[in-house]
Amino acid sequence: MKVGQKVQLRRLRDRVPPAVISKLGQIGTIRDFRMVDSSSVGVLVEFDDKFATWFFEDEIEVSQ
Repeated sequence: MKVGQKVQLRRLRDRVPPAVISKLGQIGTIRDFRMVDSSSVGVLVEFDDKFATWFFEDEIEVSQ
């Protein structure tokens, strides 16, 4: 995965607000990465409506 790539939100690990749940199955664009702990990477995804939030790599997949 790289910045600018299109991804689809496939699953959610944790409890999240309804605004995030509504994005399940939608396609967004990777805007940034960050280390969230010693073994995980967070991915900032922005959707068409300009809503953006962080996800774990295993919650998203590259869109075709």
